This record gives sequence, C-alpha cells and structure tokens, in this order.
Amino acid sequence: MALIEPIDLLPVTELGAVHFIAVGGAGMSPIAAMYAQLGVPVSGSDQADSPVLAQLAALGVRTFVGHDAGQLGAADTVIVSSAVRGTNPELAEARRRGLRVWHRSAGLGALMLGRRGVAITGTHGKTTTSAMTAVLLAGAGADPSYVVGSPLSATGRADHLGAGEAFVVEADESDGSFRQYPAEVVVITNIEADHLDNWGTAERYASGFAELVSADHVRVVVTSADDPGTRDLIPLARAAGKQVITFGEAADADVRLSDLSFPASGARAMLTAADDAGPLELAVPGSYNLRNAAAAYAAGRAIGCPGDRLRAAAASFTGTQRRFQPVGDVAGARIFDDYAHHPTEVAATLTAARGLVGCGRLVACFQPHLFTRTRDFAAEFGAALALADEIVVLGIYPAREDPIPGVSGRLVADAAAGVAPGRVHYVETLTEAAPALVGLVRSGDLVVTLGAGDVTKVGPELARRLAIGETPA
Repeated sequence: MALIEPIDLLPVTELGAVHFIAVGGAGMSPIAAMYAQLGVPVSGSDQADSPVLAQLAALGVRTFVGHDAGQLGAADTVIVSSAVRGTNPELAEARRRGLRVWHRSAGLGALMLGRRGVAITGTHGKTTTSAMTAVLLAGAGADPSYVVGSPLSATGRADHLGAGEAFVVEADESDGSFRQYPAEVVVITNIEADHLDNWGTAERYASGFAELVSADHVRVVVTSADDPGTRDLIPLARAAGKQVITFGEAADADVRLSDLSFPASGARAMLTAADDAGPLELAVPGSYNLRNAAAAYAAGRAIGCPGDRLRAAAASFTGTQRRFQPVGDVAGARIFDDYAHHPTEVAATLTAARGLVGCGRLVACFQPHLFTRTRDFAAEFGAALALADEIVVLGIYPAREDPIPGVSGRLVADAAAGVAPGRVHYVETLTEAAPALVGLVRSGDLVVTLGAGDVTKVGPELARRLAIGETPA
C-alpha cells in the first residue's frame, strides 16, 4: 500500500452526493453518519450486512450489501479506506467516470474545516488519548465533536457531532494519512518504529512526524517529554514557530506527572502545570494511561479549557472497547481483552495487568497482526510476552497482507519460548485458543487476550466454557 498524500480539502457541503465504499467499517461509518446529520446525500456499500448498516439507514443513508458499479448512482464524491483495493468495482467505476475519489482521512478532514481541530497521533496510545481528550473537553464544557478509533465504554459510541468549536480525531500514522487533518493542535504520544511495510524504514517513519509538526495549519504541538523519538521533534517544532507543550514524568515537562500510584483498577498522580496543580485520578490502570491523560490535559489547555475542570473530568473516563476491556469474572478467573499489537504495547498492557493479578497468575493469549510486523518484531514480541506466567500464541491475523514464506505465529512462540521455556503454547487457529486456555486457567488467574485481529472472540468463548465448568483445574 502506498502512503496517502495530503490533498486540498473542500467543505462537506460542496462535495455533492457522497458514496462510501466499505461504509460499515469502524473508521468509515462515523464519517458517513456525520455527513448524513449535516444534510449531505449519502450512500454506502459493504461486503456484509451488519447492525451498523441498519443504524446508518435510520439516519437516511442508502446502504447496499455487496459491491456493484451500479450502486454509485448519482454520486459526485466517493470515499474509500486503505482496505479498499483498486479492483473494487465501485472504485473502478468511480475512476472511470472521473468522480472525486477521496481517502477516508480527507473525508474526515473536510468535517474539521472551520473547527478547532485536535489530532492525536503517535505509535502507541492514539485511541485512548483521543478518547480521553474528548471526555476531558466534554467535562470542561466544550462539547467537542470527535471521531476516535474505538467506542467509549461509557457510551458505546466512537463519534459525536458536538456544538462546540473543537473537533478531536485519532490520526492514523500507519499510512501517512495523519498529515491530512487540518488540526490546530497536534498531539504526538510517542514514536517507535512500526508500519515499515508502508514507510520502508524507521527513519522515513519518523520523518512523517517531522513533516507533521512543521505543517502550516499547526499552531500547538503537544508531545512527550519522556520519549526519545518525540523529544527529537521539539526543536523542529519550535524552529517552525509552533508552541510546544510537553508532558510526562521528566523534570522539564510542561505538564509534569509525579507521585504515581496504582490503587485497585485505577491510577493516580500529581499533575503540575505552569498555572495549575492537583491530583489526576483515573478509573483505568497503568502508568501509560496517566501519560495519556496528561497528553489529553495538555491538549485541552491548548484549546483554552480550565485545568481544574480537565483534571476533574479525567476521573469520569472509563476506557474504550478493546483497551484492557473487562470480559468476565468466571470460575475465579478475570478475563480482559486488549488491542495491543506492537511489542511495546504488549509489554505495557502486561505490566499493568501484573499489578492487578494479586496471588494468581497472569495468562496471555496473543494473536500476531500482519506478516510484516511479525517478521520484523518476533524477538521483541517474545520478550514482551515473557512477562506473563503462561502464554498462548496464535497464528497470524493477516489483515490487508498476503502471506510471506517462512513467517508464521511460530516465530513469536519460539522467541517467547527462548525467554520463558515451558510456559509457551502454540495454536494455529482461533478455534483452538479457548480450549487451550481452559486447560491452563486456574481460579485466581488474570487472563488477557491481545491483538488487533479477531482474538477478541476468544475471551467470551473462554468465559462461556469456564461458566459451564469446562476446566480441569
């Protein structure tokens, strides 16, 4: 897949009738819904029926199951995601007719025109930080619009069209589309090599962030004072005339965290800024979530929200789906599900989970995501997974990629076994995962399923099997 290059945007009202290909996707459906709410004629297709299509239809969107060139109708603009291949008959027909074809990021960027955009990006923590930013701004009375990568646990929604000026978006760096958003405030959580299938090298990946902080539309850059990759951006942003706000535990951070503590299922720290200081209390665990909250706080201050109201609002954040999401407490075992799909994310999640285990064991079930990422980081995944007491590794979830000879989930399992001998169990298929876990899990254990694919199905199935007594322990 080629990197997405920024284009000149038009207001949503000037796009005419808009057709979305793969409209049922988590990243596409919120945009289509907002277009419909704004009175734009909207249609869309998806390869399979789903409740999402019904929800869109209730908003007036013409929905189609399957892809056919005739479904374009009188569309003037076609919006696609990175997952849509050039062979899609609707995309091919749109190009044949010379219609305006935009990437999803441009469709979302058009919604931000005339608003005070806040774009959250970085290698890790984008979804949680963007969701936190939306919650903090709402708690401070800003009523922001937002589109984030996963539904908020409290509302079940990943989007909201607010009455306020602020518009918060999760900005995906994987395909370069984070450069498309007309954001006034850019938040960069951290930078670590990833998505090399698109960017080629770690250096080129980092250069995308440097390009972002130098963009003309950016006024404020919020970035980590703790992360080496983001610290490298600070002089670049200042040289480009941007206001820089740093966050973290570093002594020179503008928004500084100190006295971190981790009460049951939560996290707490003192937060100190130039004109505000006080406790930051979260209902979600992990030091990484305190850093995410500090970033969200800094973004809120850049928009002009009072610090004390932002800190108070942080306590109301209860997480997003698939970010250390509770699945069940069955037969004495607690089950969580997490989207972690990079070694650093896996290590952070398991470290946070370790603090909640108590006298039991930590059991990890990991599904590698992408052949290229597995090839590039197998050893690092193995080291991260070794933080668990028992490890189940699945076959690779390929997503958009074709297989690479010699690359399988066994690379990760073998790497983990080299660090944690006797504690690693490999199963190739998803259907084998829950039975394998049943044979491992004991009362008092904490189980975490990890990965960006369909491993999220494993936790509920494990809970079901444990509930009917299907366990030897």
